[in-house]
Amino acid sequence: MTETGFVILPPVVPMLPVKGRDETFPVRRIYCIGRNYAAHAIEMGHDPNREPPFFFQKNPDNIDTSGRFPYPVKSADVHHEIEMVVALKSGGTNIPVDTALDHVFGYGVGLDMTRRDLQGEAKKLGRPWEIGKAFEHSAPMGPLVRAEEIGHPGAGRVDLKVNGQLRQEGDLDQLIWKVPEMIAYLSEYFELAAGDLIMSGTPSGVGAVVKGDVMEGAIEGVGGIRVEVV
Repeated sequence: MTETGFVILPPVVPMLPVKGRDETFPVRRIYCIGRNYAAHAIEMGHDPNREPPFFFQKNPDNIDTSGRFPYPVKSADVHHEIEMVVALKSGGTNIPVDTALDHVFGYGVGLDMTRRDLQGEAKKLGRPWEIGKAFEHSAPMGPLVRAEEIGHPGAGRVDLKVNGQLRQEGDLDQLIWKVPEMIAYLSEYFELAAGDLIMSGTPSGVGAVVKGDVMEGAIEGVGGIRVEVV
């Protein structure tokens, strides 16, 4: 037994920096919504019409704020997906849509890196997606910006460049399920809490990266991120 009273040392709590603050934001869970932009739903071969939302999870320790993305093992087709990150300061169950934004601490920019070949195999077999989504370093993220500073962005350009070439572009106003709706829906099935993150979906243009590529993403009014594939 260790001096802390645990039989092994407890894991480090994953955290995100907060712009303009010395304090950090501890992360409890990461919820990710699938196919939340119509154009992305189409490019993935699905109906763009509004359907009930669905979510999967990444692990909190998948977060990486180093600006470097180690190309993962067991994959030859790793894709970028830029997303706005929603950070919660409080939670609960059955949260009404009209009060959902009261639970938001702030927003950030993140990448949902995906082993697309492994995700595709899982889909064909009707298996969960974790092997393609929840691997080490699969959630590069930038600092959070407090909602009290920027408000709650409902519109704004979203784009991602790879080696200076535009790959993804869209606008937050194109989200099929808006942030308050995502929070309310999730709270019907999970007890949300302070420290939870929601990755709000990606616009069209997802594609593969290779070692040496540099990804530069930005969300108008929220911030940006720069990540090198190593």
